[in-house]
Amino acid sequence: MSKDRGRWVVDAIRAIEADFTRSADTHLIRLDMPPAWVGWQLYLKDESIHPTGSLKHRLARSLFLYGLCNGWIGPDTPVIEASSGSTAVSEAYFARLLGLRFIAVMPASTSREKIAQIEFYGGECRLVEACSINEQSRQLADELGGHFMDQFTYAERATDWRGNNNIAESLFSQMAREPDPHPRWVVVSAGTGGTAATLGRYMRMRCFAGCPTELCVVDPENSVFHDAYRTGKRDLKIDVSSRIEGIGRPRVEPSFVPTVIDRMITVPDAASMAAIRFLEAWLGRKCGGSTGTNLIGSVQLLTEMRRRGEQGSVVTLLCDGGERYRDSYYNDDWLAEQGLNIEPWLEALDAWSETGGWQPPDSA
Repeated sequence: MSKDRGRWVVDAIRAIEADFTRSADTHLIRLDMPPAWVGWQLYLKDESIHPTGSLKHRLARSLFLYGLCNGWIGPDTPVIEASSGSTAVSEAYFARLLGLRFIAVMPASTSREKIAQIEFYGGECRLVEACSINEQSRQLADELGGHFMDQFTYAERATDWRGNNNIAESLFSQMAREPDPHPRWVVVSAGTGGTAATLGRYMRMRCFAGCPTELCVVDPENSVFHDAYRTGKRDLKIDVSSRIEGIGRPRVEPSFVPTVIDRMITVPDAASMAAIRFLEAWLGRKCGGSTGTNLIGSVQLLTEMRRRGEQGSVVTLLCDGGERYRDSYYNDDWLAEQGLNIEPWLEALDAWSETGGWQPPDSA
């Protein structure tokens, strides 16, 4: 490495670490539980307050540091990523911070709001068929002499799961002063699998000899992760893409580590869409679709705990805000076009909050 390049890398790492210090930590929201749920508690780790508005800000920071420290990214390296939106938004932010060209290779179905955010940070967007985004990203990196970030391969290894203020360390540090510092379940959804890997590994290493905390990963429709977890097969593929941006994949990604997961639940997309409407009334904020998927899994687990007479808490993630999805998830015409009927699920959620019972619709 030349002296000038080495100096640039050092300055780039310092710039990213300074941004991290300015960003501080994310909030842990203790929801006001309905009267029927005294003795049970639900928490949301609010990742939407990162500078780029989503959980993927953590991943983008880690991927840039990983690329810099491995010598893959230099002062003139174009950075390319395959992303449905939020990761690309965050990576565009860090690319601008470092003065690098950034290109996002994205499914043609990506929301206009996310495209606009990437472009706001100076990134370029190339819209392609969802099934080809990895191949085309790799090809583009070769053509430009750039670096393909490849979040789906490197997510589980770019983050130091042992600590260093990763999401797991942050979450359990915040829970330490709560009435029940050891939640019964942590619920996350999988896109790369990196967040689940970080949490699962940290939970096994740090704290839980004699403590009952387990990790549940929720999976949307049109995703192979749950089947891979159930069968142990890593070569599963399907020809459709998840409607829930940021989670669910048509293939088993390298960063998906099923051995650190205690349970998986598949959540219908109509349920996820209903859950974000329900949560808007409960929390007073719009949230993205993956937060709805997380909420449905949390509701199911809380209900099972109640049936067993086991009081305690569940922690899940508020992955991003809903403003990016006004033309899709919060648009009734879009729901109708997708054939998603959320009314039965809204009724089920209302009944859950009022009576403590959870009965998914017959069509689930």
